Amino acid sequence: MIGLSVRYGDLQAVRDVSFTAEPGQVTAVLGPNGAGKTSTIEVCEGYRRAAAGTVRVLGLDPATHQRQLGERIGVMLQEGGVYPSARVLDTVRHYCALYGKGAVADDLVAQVGLTSRAKATWRRLSGGEQQRLSLALAMAARPEVAFLDEPTSGVDVNGRDTIRGIVRDLAREGCAVVLATHELDEAERLADRVVIFDGGQVIANGTLAELRKGHDEIRFRSDPHLDLPALAIAIGMVASQVGPDEYVIDAPPHPRLMAQLTAWLAEQGHPIADLRAGGQRLEDVFRRLTAKQGDAP
Repeated sequence: MIGLSVRYGDLQAVRDVSFTAEPGQVTAVLGPNGAGKTSTIEVCEGYRRAAAGTVRVLGLDPATHQRQLGERIGVMLQEGGVYPSARVLDTVRHYCALYGKGAVADDLVAQVGLTSRAKATWRRLSGGEQQRLSLALAMAARPEVAFLDEPTSGVDVNGRDTIRGIVRDLAREGCAVVLATHELDEAERLADRVVIFDGGQVIANGTLAELRKGHDEIRFRSDPHLDLPALAIAIGMVASQVGPDEYVIDAPPHPRLMAQLTAWLAEQGHPIADLRAGGQRLEDVFRRLTAKQGDAP
């Protein structure tokens, strides 16, 4: 898409947004509530009209070729979209028949871990089970592009592993996966590229390595009340306390610095746990970038 804008009356929800999601990759679309990401994805799906800009999905305009696109894309809504009394297997069979792409309903139900719930109705499913059914319905299209909205919301640990595996498999098979989520850990695990929205604009777009570049850190846990001035003298760097027992040093993890840090902790009788060195977590990248955006005039 190039220069996409979306308006709701006098409110401009999306302004001059441009990015590309490539086949064989997972593109995570992130942003605070109201940042414009859902409106953007709805334009790509053909559910909403753009006020300005050019949007193409598989070379087609979603606004004028929704039917043709609907046969080639998979859409997973965050919630709803299924009749409350519809049964799991019957619903998946119906979608497979509608798409006519040769997807086997029983296989899809098994793939998302719902075989034991095949006869259950939508209203009887837990929130996590409803998410997995929604994913199966999106896969019935054997999509070339998949739009997945909060695919692991409310899903338990084992279900999350199942969904992650399915998302990776979709990308490996050449699908362009667009993943909208608030769960930054999930995006960090899955994304090849990250697009961050704030205030209706894209404020960052790149691989995780690109977004982390120049922001290496050392992060560790230890006793809650370290003598940080003494630590700074010992290692020549300032450590910041970011949690009750969590500390961050904004510096690349050079071997000498790591040795000085661990030696000082040992000399002072302090434990060290969860030591992590290198690029910032996606959560920290997100906080840094959205904070800058929020501070802008």
